[in-house]
Amino acid sequence: MPLKPSADGFAPTLVRWQRAHGRHDLPWQQSRDPYRVWLSEIMLQQTQVVRVRDYFARFLLRFPEVSALAQAPLDDVLALWSGLGYYSRARNLHHCAQQVMAVHGGTFPRTAEQLQTLPGIGPSTAAAIASICFGERVAILDGNVKRVLTRYLGFDTDLAMASNERALWQEATRLLPQTDLAETMPRYTQAVMDLGATVCTARKPACGACPLLGACRAQALGTPEAFPVKTRKLKRSAQTLWLLWAQTQDGAVWLSQRPAPGVWAGLYCLPLFDERDALMNCLPLALHPQAQDQPVIKHVLTHKDLYLHPVQLVMPAGSLPQMAGAWVSANQWHKLGLPAPIRKMLSAANG
Repeated sequence: MPLKPSADGFAPTLVRWQRAHGRHDLPWQQSRDPYRVWLSEIMLQQTQVVRVRDYFARFLLRFPEVSALAQAPLDDVLALWSGLGYYSRARNLHHCAQQVMAVHGGTFPRTAEQLQTLPGIGPSTAAAIASICFGERVAILDGNVKRVLTRYLGFDTDLAMASNERALWQEATRLLPQTDLAETMPRYTQAVMDLGATVCTARKPACGACPLLGACRAQALGTPEAFPVKTRKLKRSAQTLWLLWAQTQDGAVWLSQRPAPGVWAGLYCLPLFDERDALMNCLPLALHPQAQDQPVIKHVLTHKDLYLHPVQLVMPAGSLPQMAGAWVSANQWHKLGLPAPIRKMLSAANG
C-alpha cells in the first residue's frame, strides 16, 4: 500500500514554490478568464506548451470571446487548428462554445461538476477551470500531476486499474489547500502542474531542485523514475494509405472532406485509398500513364504510424466524377483545415 505523508505541508510548500520558481510567462496565466483557461487546457491535452503558445495566440486573435468561437463555421475552427493534431478536440471545442452560449447564456459554469456536462471537458479539465478561475477546492489529475503525487506518496499501485486511479484522486483531494481558497487554489493548481512539467519530469527528474525533496517517498527509495506504475501499455499499430494528389497546372487541388468517425474526421484531404489499385481504378485509363508515385510520408499519431503514398497527377481542370470532392484553387486550399502532412506536402510543392 502507498505511504501517506502528512498533507499539512504539501500545499503550502507548493504555493510558496510557485510564487518564486513556477512558470509565470505562459499567456493563459495572465487572467482567470474561464474562456482562456478552458482554451489552453484543451490545447495542452497531449501537446507540449511550446507548440500551444502560437496556436493559443492565433485563436484569441480570431476568436477573442466564446461567442465568436460559437458563431464561427466549424471549417474555420478546423483550419486554425490544423497542425495541432487530435482534431476531435477542435470539434468538441466548437460544440462546447455553442453549448456555453445556448445553455448557459455565454457564461461558463462555476463548478467542476457542471463544467463536466459540456462537450470535451473531462474531470481533470473541469477541475483545472473551476480551481483556477473560481477557487473551487477540487483536484486535477493530468499526467504531470499523477507523476508528482505518485512519487511524493510512494503510490506504487497500478494506475491501469480504475479503482487505483480513483484512490489516487482521493489522495489528490486530501492534499489540497484548506484555507483562503480563492487565492491558494489557482496558485496551487498551477504549482502542481509546473512542478511536474519542469522539475518532476518523466526522465531524469531534478530532485535536488524539488521543494518536496525532504518528504518524497520515491526519492527516499531511490527510484523516482519507477513512478507512476502503469502496466497496461497501448499497442502501436501501422496503416498504409494511398493518396490521390490530383492537381491542375495553376495549383488547384482535388479535395474532399473526411467523414466522421475516422482518421482526420471533418478535415479536407486528398482522396484516400487502402490500396494503389483502388486509387487507379477511379481514374480514366487515359490518365494512368501520367500518375507518378511520390516519396512515402511517415506520419506518427499517438497510437499508430501512418505510411502515406501520394500518387500525383497533373491534369487539366475538370472533374473526377467517380469520387467525392471538388477542385479547390491555390489561394483557397491553404485556408482550409488540412491534415498536417498533407498541408506540408502541398505547401512544399506549391511554394
